[in-house]
Amino acid sequence: MNKNLQIAVIGAGLMGHGIALTLARAGQYVAITDPMPEARAALPQRVTESLRLMGEDDDRIVKILKKIEIFDNIQGAVQNAFAVFEAAPEKLTLKQAIFAEVEAHAPETAILASNTSVMPITQIMQGLRLKHRALGTHWWNPPHMIPLVEVIRTEWTDAAAMDQMVALLADAGKTPVRVEKDVPGFIGNRLQHALWREAISLVERGICDAESVDTVVKSCFGRRLSVLGPLENADLVGTDLTLDIHNTVLADLEDRGAPSPYLERLVAEGRLGMKSGQGFRDWTPEEAAKVRNRVTTHLRKLETILKD
Repeated sequence: MNKNLQIAVIGAGLMGHGIALTLARAGQYVAITDPMPEARAALPQRVTESLRLMGEDDDRIVKILKKIEIFDNIQGAVQNAFAVFEAAPEKLTLKQAIFAEVEAHAPETAILASNTSVMPITQIMQGLRLKHRALGTHWWNPPHMIPLVEVIRTEWTDAAAMDQMVALLADAGKTPVRVEKDVPGFIGNRLQHALWREAISLVERGICDAESVDTVVKSCFGRRLSVLGPLENADLVGTDLTLDIHNTVLADLEDRGAPSPYLERLVAEGRLGMKSGQGFRDWTPEEAAKVRNRVTTHLRKLETILKD
């Protein structure tokens, strides 16, 4: 992959700064912008802190920061871009407005990518004039530490745009996976929230408490998920045994096509999780910080282990 490409990132927050540092760390020149002056001003320090958590020394951090240029508007950031990553909040009209402005100023050859967890890429990109170069890239949080990026094709996306994006991400050390149909939640979130739906149902039905659910996952199959995917596991134990288990358990699993009333009640009561101090469980600020630090430390160690 050419290391002289210009990559534009729209949004300098949690996701945007991680996308920018990942590409700059791989040697690409990154032009980044954000509508909030405070976000633009905080970007160098935010990138520095993330790189330190990843184990980079000061000399390397300085070199990476030199690869990132901050612009105060979209036009300046995208005018010479090979690819544009939008990392704005999950609001459809906002993303559509951003891409309308991006298309007005970016080269007609630029690949346009929206970063979103669940929003249909087709809806975001439907107003573009050149839809063939538009696609989705779902980076997982934190984007600079989670390897996976889902690359989502719409009905209009060219094969060449998909190939170029996959190559760019692989060159940056990511693990790109092609999503050939634009469905809500793509691959990862459909799998993740199927698990979450059953986890919430177990608590709602009084089968166990929230701590027990988390303990079972962390102390059991969660330990092997990073090296043994669910379909690999099904093949390991045998598809015949998998079928026998499904014949017994699937009929009793949660299958309502709507959010849990228990989850809706938590939100209505202001029990929003760690940020409010209460959710499925109670959290002090110290406990919440401990969990966040544990996740970061685990991801760093896991990356080292899996490289061996």
